[in-house]
Amino acid sequence: MIRAAVIGGIGSGKTFVANLFKCPVFNADDEVKKIYKTNKACFNKLKKILPSYIKSFPIKKKELVEAINKDKKNLKKISYIVHPLVRQKMNLFLKKNKKQKIVLLDIPLLIENKLNKKGDILIFIKAKKSKILHRLKKRPNFNLEFIKNLQKNQKILSKKIKLANYIVHNNYPANIMKKKINLLKKRILYERNSTRY
Repeated sequence: MIRAAVIGGIGSGKTFVANLFKCPVFNADDEVKKIYKTNKACFNKLKKILPSYIKSFPIKKKELVEAINKDKKNLKKISYIVHPLVRQKMNLFLKKNKKQKIVLLDIPLLIENKLNKKGDILIFIKAKKSKILHRLKKRPNFNLEFIKNLQKNQKILSKKIKLANYIVHNNYPANIMKKKINLLKKRILYERNSTRY
């Protein structure tokens, strides 16, 4: 099984590109949403450390956003509780899909949380600033201050580019991106199979 991961800045289109690979994708953001909706133990821990913000179950994103915007240190407190749960979910996903040729990890803080392994294929998603802002504004509950706080928690993008095996420019229409990713997938499979001999 080849482990590939999309890395890059917020709004660069990591999830869009990951889904174009047409293979099993572990989406950390989706898993976090599920945790907030269904994990009562997580709610109890967050309520204990952030009683002024976390009011009722299921956990509401606007309460978390408010907590982070009020004090940037709260992001670390939240991450300390939530990230181990996401790691567990990721391990289950990898176990379930171990017979697949390739799997994609869509984890915004993959590098920061040391979730990547030595043999992983890292794909950096690059996009124009105007495209990124346009995408972010489309998101529900768009909050520029919150996004800036999240960006500060991501490793400097220039460091991530240096770690990447491939760079994908995500500035084209969907039909062109589909072709580009299909070719990249074939290239990854070919190159990885070639190195075995």
